[in-house]
Amino acid sequence: MLVDILVAEIGSTVTKVHAFDRIETAGPLWLGGGAAPTSVAGGDVTIGLRAAMTALGQVLGRPVEGRRMLAASSAAGGLRMSVHGLVRDMTVRAAREAALGAGAVLVSVTSGAMTPSDEENLGRKRPGVILLAGGVEGGDRAVIVGNARAIVSSGVAAPVIYAGNSDARAEAVAILEGGGLKVRAVPNVYPRLDQLDIEPTRRAIQEVFEEHIVTAPGMERVRDLVGGTIWPTPGAVMESAVVLREVLGDLVVVDVGGATTDVHSVTQGSAEIMRLQIHPEPVAKRTVEGDLGVYVNAANVVRLAGEEEVAAYMTELAGSRATVQAAPFDSAAVRNILDGLHPLAPEDTEPAASVFVEALARIAAETAIVRHAGRLRHLFGPTGRITVAEGKDLTEVECLIGTGGPLTRFPGALATLSKLAALTPAVVEARTRRAEGGAGSAALSAGASGYHLLPGRGVRPVLDKNYLLAVLGVLHHEYPEAAVSLLRDDFGR
Repeated sequence: MLVDILVAEIGSTVTKVHAFDRIETAGPLWLGGGAAPTSVAGGDVTIGLRAAMTALGQVLGRPVEGRRMLAASSAAGGLRMSVHGLVRDMTVRAAREAALGAGAVLVSVTSGAMTPSDEENLGRKRPGVILLAGGVEGGDRAVIVGNARAIVSSGVAAPVIYAGNSDARAEAVAILEGGGLKVRAVPNVYPRLDQLDIEPTRRAIQEVFEEHIVTAPGMERVRDLVGGTIWPTPGAVMESAVVLREVLGDLVVVDVGGATTDVHSVTQGSAEIMRLQIHPEPVAKRTVEGDLGVYVNAANVVRLAGEEEVAAYMTELAGSRATVQAAPFDSAAVRNILDGLHPLAPEDTEPAASVFVEALARIAAETAIVRHAGRLRHLFGPTGRITVAEGKDLTEVECLIGTGGPLTRFPGALATLSKLAALTPAVVEARTRRAEGGAGSAALSAGASGYHLLPGRGVRPVLDKNYLLAVLGVLHHEYPEAAVSLLRDDFGR
């Protein structure tokens, strides 16, 4: 069976392949998807990729080939980056936002002049891409030029994206290229104190990633199969989220995985909150919580919430399932399931383990969205109390999209997402207290949870039921009209 396009998503644990046809017509079609374990441990990710293509053929009733194949990848850590800027709350923060929005995993972040220790750490971390920023337009030149020398001295051979003060661009690029590094220069990511210009940097990061993606075992052979775009998976999800804003309005995407939980928001926020902001925020923002995952980091999520709360969530979920024991779960049951937990498809997961995974997914999602959201704070000065806003304003969000296996494949997925769209003050306070220092965070118990800039209760929950956000983001890069049509079909109903 020959189809127009195959799009693969090569994840850290699972590889999926989706088939699309009539891609350049007014009615593009998604035909289906197949999945198989990712074969990084076997030394060649193409083994899992070919197995996923075989599974796709079984879904569609005959073997499948594509005229072209595109891909998203987060295998072997995905896009590993380092970020180097001048002031932590200014150029460093802007560069970090651009890197995360492109789908990066940040392995090193420095502010100010890099020290010998920073150089040594950079050489040890060996990022796949380096982002060098610093200085508003017409501002400091010395630090970014010195950091260019430090990057060369570190011995890292990664490509560098220059997104700093244009006055220092020629000198810094000459230093980097003189050290044998490939350099791509883009507009300043933080041109003025009140302005971010993230999009050119985000695009450049994704393009550099595509050119240099040889991180996972066998990825160099993926090019034998993939003739088109290869994007970092979180960046592809962000691409879809930006497009879907035009269909669904301002939105948040919560992506719960085995190792991490990502939150993508696409919203300007309210005009009222914008006037209170201390620092500018990007319209499209991603945060990644490396300690929140339902398999690799399951024990950490249990520690974060406490065994009793996990057991209470499990009991609540089990109450709606005829296949799960009726008796309440307790801490001993939580520990027992945790000890034997390993990734399985929902249909292969024992009922008690299923509600355990769903409970962890709910806790991870709640914690991640509270961390992602900004806050109102009251400050006191000579003129009295003033109110300021810090972080991302989600109060204008109209739609909450859940993706990732734990939020889309288990029976209570929509109920979990609906609860996430209507977090109670008690849940917000609990997630904040755990995230910011546990029970010792006494200041938070005075009602600070009410100041979080979270979505309101009218938010509409939507499931990425066909697991298409990432693959349609990749498709949008080369076939924007087809991708928009398919996103409308899958999410706009």
